[in-house]
Amino acid sequence: MSLWEYVEDRWDLIVFETLQHASMVAQCVLVAAVLGVLIGVATYRRARPSAFAIAAAGVLFTVPSLAMLGLLIPPLGLGVAPAVTAIVLYALLPIVRNTVVGLQGVDPLLVDAARGIGMSRRRSLARVELPLAWPVILTGIRVATQLAMGIGAVAAFVSGPGLGEQIFSGLARLGGANAVNATLTGTIGVAILALIFDGVFVLIGRLTTPSRRPATGGARG
Repeated sequence: MSLWEYVEDRWDLIVFETLQHASMVAQCVLVAAVLGVLIGVATYRRARPSAFAIAAAGVLFTVPSLAMLGLLIPPLGLGVAPAVTAIVLYALLPIVRNTVVGLQGVDPLLVDAARGIGMSRRRSLARVELPLAWPVILTGIRVATQLAMGIGAVAAFVSGPGLGEQIFSGLARLGGANAVNATLTGTIGVAILALIFDGVFVLIGRLTTPSRRPATGGARG
């Protein structure tokens, strides 16, 4: 059976697993984005807390994905819970790091000017610092999404939902009928989803980041 025939024969299942994968990644990245930005906002003004937050997220990131998922089985069991937890933990590092870097990179003169016109610290953060740091933060969320897409496939190890089921079922019976087709279907599906999500973030960036156009026109004699 060819790859196309395999996909055509199991079209409904593959579409269902694709939607599961996309939904899981989107929700996990949303949770990670909220947590990561909050952690970054809470720590960026002080060197030690921000360094600790980035280091802690980095330590979690260095744990091999299969080991992380295996460690989550005893407290959370199998299924959605360990898969979602692992994805959120792995997605934190780029979001926390980029939030801290983005906020620390805002020109202090602009912050002082905002405070000088009567803005509170919270209002200055919401109206000046976060909007200026947004492109860097969005890049972190974008990277986290690509990471989450891959970890989501590995999450099939703990019976997590999504296209990882195709990959793991194929690898488990290599040499058997349609083993390669199943593995390729899952792998290609994850890659296509990653490209779609990345394109969405590019569009979000264009819609939410003010364009900087150079001034045109010169003095007329």
